[in-house]
Amino acid sequence: MRVSRGARYLAGAAVLMTAVAACGGGGGASGGGGKAAADAINVLGCEPENPLIPADANEVCGGKVLDSLFTGLVEYDPDRNGEPVNAVASAIESKDSKVWTIKLNQGWKFHDGTEVKAKNFVDAWNWSAHSKNGMQNGSWFADIEGFSDVFTEDPDGDGPQKAPEPKSSTMKGLKVIDDYTFEVTLSHPVSVFPVKLGYTTFSPLPDSFFKDPEAFKKKPIGNGPFKFVDRKNQQYIHEEKFAEYKGARAAKVNKLNWKIYQNEDSAYADLVSGKLDFMESIPPSALSGDKWKTDLGERAISGQQMVFQSVTFPMYNKKIWGNAEWRKAISMAIDRDTITDKIFNKGRLPIKGWVAPGVTGAKDGACGEFCTYNPEKAKQLLAEAKQKGFTPPAELKLFYNADRGGHKEWTEAVANSVTQTFGGEVKMVATPYPTFDEFRAAINDHKMEGIYRTGWQADYPHIENFLNPLYKTGASSNDGLYSNKKLDAKLKDADKEVDPAKSQALYQEAEAMLAEDMNAIPLWYYGLQAGHSPNVKNVKVTPFGELDVTSVELNKS
Repeated sequence: MRVSRGARYLAGAAVLMTAVAACGGGGGASGGGGKAAADAINVLGCEPENPLIPADANEVCGGKVLDSLFTGLVEYDPDRNGEPVNAVASAIESKDSKVWTIKLNQGWKFHDGTEVKAKNFVDAWNWSAHSKNGMQNGSWFADIEGFSDVFTEDPDGDGPQKAPEPKSSTMKGLKVIDDYTFEVTLSHPVSVFPVKLGYTTFSPLPDSFFKDPEAFKKKPIGNGPFKFVDRKNQQYIHEEKFAEYKGARAAKVNKLNWKIYQNEDSAYADLVSGKLDFMESIPPSALSGDKWKTDLGERAISGQQMVFQSVTFPMYNKKIWGNAEWRKAISMAIDRDTITDKIFNKGRLPIKGWVAPGVTGAKDGACGEFCTYNPEKAKQLLAEAKQKGFTPPAELKLFYNADRGGHKEWTEAVANSVTQTFGGEVKMVATPYPTFDEFRAAINDHKMEGIYRTGWQADYPHIENFLNPLYKTGASSNDGLYSNKKLDAKLKDADKEVDPAKSQALYQEAEAMLAEDMNAIPLWYYGLQAGHSPNVKNVKVTPFGELDVTSVELNKS
């Protein structure tokens, strides 16, 4: 993610949105699940899918919490449009984009008081990559030499065969030079490597983690601006300021409460009344007629963020989803303009590609005509699929989670658009999972019986982040098990190209290849529609659509 000062990359991002509350308003609202705390802010959270281990979070709920608990080698400066800047690292240098020397600033501490050293990064990366540990983001270390010695895959998925035993517990591409220096040798040049290093997966882990990982799961120990206090599932996660934080962006509030709601309308009501201090996404019910702007006034925040919405096909069910014309037909049956107008009051805008605007290398239009609403062409594509022997199911399910995110309204609108386009020959039904946890469990277990809502929030502001993690064979967030060897080869070429402009062009070529397969349908990108209470000031939203928890302050009564 971040980059060395000696070889800065243009990781240009979206516009930083800032809103300053009008004077007035008392101290902090009541803590989520706890008693009132005058020195706390309450921020909308959601239940993390997995334990709070950096390499085990590839979804927003866990990611936003981990970002407050950990600081990596680099960080993405919200005051400089998400530009990667050094944090724990003092230098990240390479002459060939293959062998990297990383030097650390001294004096950084974990929340247990121990010092952050080079071995804490090396040990963390080796442990996280090792397939026996089952980390969701283990494949993020695939570029490091020796990764195949620690990471093995199950050859038949849910079948009887077991994954072979890893050959080693460490990657030979990682080497500790001294307490504050380590060397990373990649299997091939990767020009964007330093930009990735602010992603939470690359965080250090304290020595205590390796002694007792189970204890860490109950009380994670990071090195970030906030430290963990306690949590209650589906209710709250409490944190407090880390007084010995060495970073440039120390917290300005003493306590941070992630408050978890079962529906966003309740959260919005608390935002309006001042019981919730920040909400990064206004629910559709409040967007209609710009009600949220009337309710919040100067506390309403608008802008752009690096997030896009899509629906994904479970490519492991080839009988239903194996025909590309059929998948394209569904895409062209979706009236994106009407849905974003009526459901989101134009707060989200149709997208014609797989990369959100504002990201370095983003180039709209990769999807071409297949992301344009055209009922006649959709019917034609379905007819072509049938001529090839494909029989469409009479009913399709579009799955979403019902507990948060405001997905009910738009999934129903998408389903109605598809049903109407095909004149009832194919009926699509928006079908909820009760909770995000249940929804993600079915996705991770590859048990989805229909298409399902997906989305991507940038981990770092570069086109590579919207392609490799999602569409490369075996990637950590390739939930639909899509595989295209030609795409894999193109992505590898882009990874290896050391010239940033040429590398971006190759990534753009790879993105264009997705249009031929349409394994995931781009829908729209998110405009920012957020809000805060009168209790806080200096509210900044990062280009990634999250509250900058280090800048926000409490209004003093």
